[in-house]
Amino acid sequence: MARLFTKRIIAHCSREVLTPGKVVSHPTSSLQLGLPTANCSRFFSTTQHCTAERRYTDKHEWVTLDGKIGTVGISNYAQDALGDVVYAQLPDIGSSIKKEDECGALESVKAASEITSPCSGKVIEKNEAVESKPGLINTSCYDEGWLFKIELSDPQEVKTLMDEDAYNEFLKTDPH
Repeated sequence: MARLFTKRIIAHCSREVLTPGKVVSHPTSSLQLGLPTANCSRFFSTTQHCTAERRYTDKHEWVTLDGKIGTVGISNYAQDALGDVVYAQLPDIGSSIKKEDECGALESVKAASEITSPCSGKVIEKNEAVESKPGLINTSCYDEGWLFKIELSDPQEVKTLMDEDAYNEFLKTDPH
């Protein structure tokens, strides 16, 4: 399960509480969060990101799980092989799909590719940002460039997919 833990950054200067990145004028100089200044105490922020385990298909789709919800996308290898993605057709919300079913398509300046579902279930969300800006797949295939979310009908199917190490070995040994 992916979780993001964040602590707030707070700086106290003459009774003012600053928010990250906010610039406040100070009688003697400009104060920007993070710069040492007289009469100012600082607290630093740390962010810890626990990533969910990403599983891969031999057709270069990936899925991460959060309970029974899977987030699906394509791997860095796949986006690189496609080139600049110019069109994304994603599965409709509410549609039921089976593992290995074709459920969408991606088109680039040099190729077209079907999207194959890594698991069975019902589509509960699609990334509309990717439909309007398909280039997100190229710039952020694992974060902002995810394709759709699916409520899994059989979460055990995910265990049959490759983990990160197995997928990297697959990329080294298998012609794609």
